[in-house]
Amino acid sequence: MSQFFQIHPVTPQKRLVHQAVGILRKGGVIVVPTDSGYAIGCQLDDKQALDRIKRIRRLDDKHNFTLMCRDLSDVGVFAKVGNTQYRLLKQFTPGAYTFILDATSEVPRRLLHPKRKTIGIRVPDNAIVQELLAELGEPIMSSTLILPGEEDPMTDPEDIRDRLEHDLDLIIDGGFCGLEATTVVNMTGPVPEVTREGKGDPAPFQL
Repeated sequence: MSQFFQIHPVTPQKRLVHQAVGILRKGGVIVVPTDSGYAIGCQLDDKQALDRIKRIRRLDDKHNFTLMCRDLSDVGVFAKVGNTQYRLLKQFTPGAYTFILDATSEVPRRLLHPKRKTIGIRVPDNAIVQELLAELGEPIMSSTLILPGEEDPMTDPEDIRDRLEHDLDLIIDGGFCGLEATTVVNMTGPVPEVTREGKGDPAPFQL
């Protein structure tokens, strides 16, 4: 049975943030609000929690997981970022984008696409997640909360609780945070390539 925290979307309660991070550190799988729908996440290098997320979402080993980072200093630890990439990231983060980048050796291999050795990186523009990341001190491994057989992310915390309360350790209700997933931009090639259009404006990357 999962816990259910209602956290203020503008001024998150420190006590609840601290408790949420404690659940993450004990191997918890949690659902958090972002700037583009709700995401399911766990600690970066927790294999058991990752396997639980794969079961909930029925994901295979080819799924590109995303690291939710607090800022660009975190991004540089886990992804290889050149000067051009850095300028774009600085311009469009925080925001509703996921950037596919070549991973560094700091990323656990189980999180990588098995052939391409890439990782999704995002810096969400959401006060609750930013407070969680600050307290945790490292990125959160995450995936958009889209259930098997469905195309759209889950958006209602009460609905999430009704359907997944026995599979999760914590659901954070941060209010409505949108109907669309992030826009995904692959930045591993010579020019950026939009591979999924979502909430973030794709136009700046469609050269």
